[in-house]
This record gives sequence, C-alpha cells and structure tokens, in this order.
Amino acid sequence: MSIDLSQFKQTFIEESLEGLDIMESSLLNLDVGEADPEVINTIFRAAHSIKGGSGTFGFNDIASFTHVLETLLDQMRAGERDVTTPAIEALLASVDCLRDMINALQDEGSYDEERVASVQKELEKMLGSEVDSPATAESADAITPPEDKLPTATGWLIKFSPHPDMLRTGNDPVLMFRELEGLGSLEVKVDIEALPGFEDHLAEDAYLSWEIKLTTDATEDQVQEIFSWVDDECDLEITAIRPDAEPVVAVAEAPVAAGVKEAAPKKEQPAAKKPAAKRAAKSTEATSIRVGTDKVDALINLVGELVITQSMLSQLGEDFDMSKLEKLRNGLAQLERNTREMQENVLRIRMLPISFSFNRFPRLVHDLTQKMGKKVSLKMSGEQTELDKTVMEKIGDPLVHLVRNALDHGIESPEDRIAAGKDPVGTLQLNAYHKGGNIIIEISDDGAGINKQRVLEKAVQSGIINSPSDITDDAQIFDLLFAPGFSTAEVVSDVSGRGVGMDVVKKNIKALGGAIEIASREGVGSTFSIRLPLTLAILDGQLVRVGEEVYIIPLISIVESLQITKQAVNRLAGRAEVYRLRDDYISIIRLYNLFGSKPDSTDLEKGLLVVVEGDGQKVGLFVDDLLGQQQVVIKSLESNFKQVEGVSGATILGDGTVALIMDIGGLIDLSNSAQKKFSDGAVA
Repeated sequence: MSIDLSQFKQTFIEESLEGLDIMESSLLNLDVGEADPEVINTIFRAAHSIKGGSGTFGFNDIASFTHVLETLLDQMRAGERDVTTPAIEALLASVDCLRDMINALQDEGSYDEERVASVQKELEKMLGSEVDSPATAESADAITPPEDKLPTATGWLIKFSPHPDMLRTGNDPVLMFRELEGLGSLEVKVDIEALPGFEDHLAEDAYLSWEIKLTTDATEDQVQEIFSWVDDECDLEITAIRPDAEPVVAVAEAPVAAGVKEAAPKKEQPAAKKPAAKRAAKSTEATSIRVGTDKVDALINLVGELVITQSMLSQLGEDFDMSKLEKLRNGLAQLERNTREMQENVLRIRMLPISFSFNRFPRLVHDLTQKMGKKVSLKMSGEQTELDKTVMEKIGDPLVHLVRNALDHGIESPEDRIAAGKDPVGTLQLNAYHKGGNIIIEISDDGAGINKQRVLEKAVQSGIINSPSDITDDAQIFDLLFAPGFSTAEVVSDVSGRGVGMDVVKKNIKALGGAIEIASREGVGSTFSIRLPLTLAILDGQLVRVGEEVYIIPLISIVESLQITKQAVNRLAGRAEVYRLRDDYISIIRLYNLFGSKPDSTDLEKGLLVVVEGDGQKVGLFVDDLLGQQQVVIKSLESNFKQVEGVSGATILGDGTVALIMDIGGLIDLSNSAQKKFSDGAVA
C-alpha cells in the first residue's frame, strides 16, 4: 500500500519554518569563541529535522543544501571547528536561503538559485573541501560562473509593473523614479498597453508599466530598497547590465511624460527570482494559524453549554405558558451570556503573541548595525501581548521601517556617543502592552533625539510650511515627519533617508484604525508610540441617530457627550462653527451636512454634541440623539462596495438595517476639505 506523502507537505513546511526561526534566534545568541554547546545542539537538531523531512518528501535541493550546513554544524558540535564571526554570518545566510526555498515550495514558485549556489559554495569552502554532494557542486558551478569571468555590471535593467490597486495605498511611482535618478543616469520607457478606454478608466487604478535603464554603480540591494514598500504590490524584475552583453530589451529614449503617447510592444523577459521569493514569504503568512489546545478546549466546552441552552429553550417553546415566563427570561439571558463568551473565545483563536512580529528584529538589528558600523543593544518586552493575526500581519512593515529609522537616524555612531558622554553601545527598546482595550507598541531609542529646529527648516525648504514660526507645539513639529517626501537626512543611505515611508507608515497605521505619536528630547532619545485596536472584526460602538439614519461612533474615540448651549457657539469666517469646551475651542461637524441626511432639527440647541478625538484633534459631532451602546461586527465597505471617505465600514443591526461606522480621522479630513472648498469659493 502506498502512502500519499503530499498530505504531510504543509506540516513539513510549517515545522521547517519554525525550525528556521529557532536556528536564526540561536545563531544570534551564539558567542564567538565561547559558544554554548547546547545552543549549537539546538541549531543542529533544527537543521537535521529539515534535512530529514526534505529527503523524505523528495525535496532534494533542500536536502542537499541542508546536508552541507549540517556538516559544518556537526564539526562545531564535536569541537573540531571554532565558532567564528564569518561562520555565524555564513550560517545566517544559509538560514535565509532555506527560508526562501521553503517559501517557494509553499507558493509553488521559484527561489534565487544563484544566491543558494553561492552560499552553498561558501559553506563548502569553509569546510575545506567539496563535500560529498558532487552533483550539487557541479550544478552550483554551472549556475554561478567564477566572478573573474563575469564582466562588471554597468547598471540595472528594471521592469516595473504596479498592480492595479498600488496607487490606492498611497504609493507613487514618480517618487520611486526620483529616487532611482539619485543613483545614476535614468532612461524610462512606458508601456500603455493595459490602459483602458476613457469610459472604463478608474482614476485610482494603475494601468501603466515601465522599463527602466539605470546606469549606475549602485548595488542591486540599493535598487531593490527603493521598491521595498511595494514589493508585494507590483511585478518587479531587476537584471544586471553587462558592458559586453546584448541588451535584454530595447530602451526608448522618451522620458516618462512623453513616453505615454508611444505604446511599446511587449517583449519576453527572464523570470525574476528574488522578488518572487519575497512575495511567496508574505503569502505564506496568511495561509494558516496555529492554535493552542487550551483555546480549542474552551471553545468546545462553550459549544456544549450552547447546545444545552438551545435544548432548554426548545423544550420551553413546545408547551409554553405565562407561568414559564421567568424560565424563558433566564434561558435567554443564559443564551446571551453563552453567545458573548463564544464570541470572545473565537476572537482569542485569532490572537497571537506579538513575539511573532518582534522575532524578526534581532536579525534586522544584527545585519544593519554591522552594515552601519554601530553598536546597538536590542531589548524587547511584552512579547506575549496578544494581537489579532490580521492586525499583526499589517503592522509588520511599519514596525520594520521605524526600527530602521531608529538605527539610521536615531542612534549615533560609537564615536559620536563617546563624544556626547554616552555609552558607545546604544539601546533600542521594543515594548508592547495593553491599555484601555488597545495595544500600545513603543519603539524607543537613546539616540540623538529629533532636532526640532532642523525639522522646521527642512519643512520650510520643502514648502510644507511657510515659516518656522507657524508651528510652536512639539506634537505638530514632530507630525511634520509624516508629511509626504519629508526627510531631514543630509545623506541618503540605502537604509533610510529618502523621505519616502514615514507618510506611508502613518497611512498604514491609520488604515488599521490606529494612531502614532512621537515623543523626543534632543540628545536623550525618541519614542514612537503606536496605538492599535486588538481586532479589526468587532468594535464597541455608540449608536447615534440623525433623522432616520443610524450611525455608529467607535466608543474608543468618544471623549464626552453634551447638550449644546448657544452662548458657547461661535462662527469663524462666517461659516465654520466652533464650540467653547471649558478652556478649549473645538470644531462642530454637522453629520447631516456631510452625509446628506435629513435631521430632526438644524437648531444646535435641539440636538446633542458628541465630542470625539481622532488624529490628535478634538471635534464635536452634531447628532439628533444617542441610542445606546453595543458591540458591532464590522463589514468592509471597500470589499463589498467601495471605499467611502469618513466611513470605516458598516454593520447590520438587530432589526436588519445597515448602519455606517464612522472613521473619525476621515470625518475630520472630510470636514476640513468641505470648509476649504467653501473658503476657496468665497474668495473666488
């Protein structure tokens, strides 16, 4: 009887990826020269399991590569080889290769064979001989010609095809082209073949693709870095240009703007391997979730109680009379309790410790500090704080960006730190904790802090503000860092400083219903605090009524509700209304004006003002009445209809009607835009 081994493939992939995480974290904890034998044993066991599994399932390329890795580890384990820094770096590179290979296996895609062959050759060289896998070695030689036989690259040929929805995430190809232009000479050819007719054209969709010839001495990593924010939102191919090689594609002379008029015929391109592996890694994260048996057991117990309650109510319904009314009420209360507990336990299944996100940072900090010549101690706390899996997947990239910025801009070089009287080893702290139904993630460093004067000067130079005296509040000054294209970096590095990213960081966090704040003291350090909802599936909301329409305001955004008195209302520029709330003035937003509904009354004294806070601003929402509070299940408007400004989603109420859920930050923007249009119209 034959066994279908393919049914175990997913388990092998998941266990292998876990094993690679263990290998990576253990390698980062290895002390050069005095390595703990148990740590080496841990790394060896993980590699041995991957090799055994891949051999069993017939993944020979993985088995062959891991065999070389295992041989090196075995020599270390036996004390025949010292643990050196080059050996640790080579082993870390091997972990990267194995991760790419397994992700490609998961996604049924390809991996960077040249890179794998190069790392395998390095391991073999370290072993001092070609190991007992001649076929693989020959294969590697065939794939990777000796470096002295390769002519030096004179630049890069880039094929960049954004996915249709790339522009919706705030990414702009023009910014990327500007950054590429900073690396060397640029020739761009646009392909308009996918451009639809005028009647089918959607302004927010991307239809164009480009072929770019970049003449430069920059590395592939530097070019890749420019596209790092959009690597899962585009098709990207980067090919080296050799001086004596035939050009892969013809490159038009027309610049970007002029090139729109000339459609280019599509030409065959070699498959890009590296980006494919990256995309595979992201899709792998979304395929499955591991749940602790305690959570499953709790859910099974609740299902049992729910069945008992349902049986009791059915029995009551069969021969009901008014003498059993009390029993019916008790049964319904029990049903409500069971349903709520069931809901909380189902949500717990999606909750994962944030260590799943934090675990990537030791390696990131290790690689970047070596690259930048800095010394940084990474400290993490609150790793067991749980967060919804969807939120965790989407917060990963913004966190990486903030950590890279802290390493590049925040923490000084050892020489500068000594000159400033600091420890030459800087500290980067990642912390996560729960606060008021939210999760707070803090990224703190003890670096140079933010130079407010320099931020203001750069903001003036960039045209973001007219004069440094326009802004005096610290929070508003720090908020300039999130303006598109803003950067205080004097020198653009391949780590950060191009002014692309911080605005996207804020946009991505806002899209999750969160917010980001900065606290900084010059010479002492900076802290970036991110506030996120625990889940995107359910929220506690306040139901409000405007005429016949019901809207839901997230409870977390509400500061207070109050009856309006005419004496506290003032008008600015003849139209904008503000309310004096103790020592503060807040704008009044009339919801019926924004959404076109008919209110009971437009007289402010006959309604209520719900004071809410979003994006660091307080405003008052004028409504007819408050209805009550309840938990609501969020349905996406974007996936079922389209994105609506000022609305984060919709829900179905108990009577079957649909209610819109307010996006407070979006409402403020919408109101500001309406005011601006009115002012412009008045001026005109």
